[in-house]
Amino acid sequence: VQLQASGGGLVQTGGSLRLSCTLSGRTLRTYAMGWFRQAPGKEREFIAGITWNGGATRYADSVKGRFIISRDNAKNTVYLQMNSLKPEDTAVYLCAARNYGGSVSYQAYEYAYWGQGTQVTVSS
Repeated sequence: VQLQASGGGLVQTGGSLRLSCTLSGRTLRTYAMGWFRQAPGKEREFIAGITWNGGATRYADSVKGRFIISRDNAKNTVYLQMNSLKPEDTAVYLCAARNYGGSVSYQAYEYAYWGQGTQVTVSS
């Protein structure tokens, strides 16, 4: 299983970005998916998660109401729509796949597969 994240970049405060994460090697519908982020000197932080069929989503309080996670199993891709971006959203964003697709976990150690990350920088 390989995960490839893309869509990061430099954006001004208040702007938007959409991240994509494409899985190869298996079918996406097997997995619950999560987005995490890690800023320099900080621990990896759960951002959003979605169950295998999109029936349930979870968000960190810091992004609730601004970020939306979605998935297209036919395209083997998960998305993270990020709106109203703030400088504190600056980080490397990573997608991850959890073997148990029926629930979202907030814990990084429960995800078996990780992408390489994509940098998001929000300027003030």
